[in-house]
Amino acid sequence: MQRRRLTQLFPFLLPVRKWQRKKLFYLKMRIDKNKYAKKISNNLLPCTVFETSSLMVNQNSGYDIKFQLNKVHNLKLAAKKLDKLVIEPNETFSFCKSVRFADRYEPYLDGLCLVDGKIAGSYAGGLCQLSNMLFWLFLHTPLTVTERHGHAVEFFPSATEDLPCGTDATINEGWLDLKVLNETDNTFQIEIRFDSEYMYGRILSQKPADTDYTIYNSSVSYIRKNGRIYQLASVCRSETDKNTYEKTEKELYRNKCEIAYKLPESIHIEESGD
Repeated sequence: MQRRRLTQLFPFLLPVRKWQRKKLFYLKMRIDKNKYAKKISNNLLPCTVFETSSLMVNQNSGYDIKFQLNKVHNLKLAAKKLDKLVIEPNETFSFCKSVRFADRYEPYLDGLCLVDGKIAGSYAGGLCQLSNMLFWLFLHTPLTVTERHGHAVEFFPSATEDLPCGTDATINEGWLDLKVLNETDNTFQIEIRFDSEYMYGRILSQKPADTDYTIYNSSVSYIRKNGRIYQLASVCRSETDKNTYEKTEKELYRNKCEIAYKLPESIHIEESGD
């Protein structure tokens, strides 16, 4: 039997624990010798590296639609701190640090979030959709991902089923962040826009990118272990030099995620006793 955390036994301690974690979280950033990106420039850089879009309201969540609408509010609030953010050479982008004070003047609303292993309405819930999109953008650039955490559990089908499996990036202020380091001599910029249905993301650069990137799964499988179903995905990237057309391929990482919704009957699930 898994031991319960102190904050589960005594829930009134949770706000104190969160405060403590956040203080240590940002203190570490102050002393880690990284230069964190913070410049916002209304002058957009001239070259588009990669762009994408994300449907904001997932009608297949199975939960009260108000949480989806609240999520849209939260996404737009956080995006104000990220739109037109510049990442210069030798700078590190941190999702949590960039959106740290996004709710200073206007509060977030309760959106869906994983709380103690269960999906529930939680303050600022839904921001992972923004970190997911940014991670997908970053994968199509020469920026180096220095911190990324996949979701431990997927509770409902994704609204972006056309993306390779395992290309998500969850965040949890005080615990989990999304970070990339600009080790190039080029300058990059984030642009985020919205319409009534979609969130749009774009990575811009000062100089044209000389590499095309394609992200794909070399393998995706499902196993059942102790009554739970897990998705195992190998996430790979193909890099093509635009000048020489030389192509290289490599595995970036392997992703494991529990699937907590009913899969189609056509998907094979292997029984695992390990």
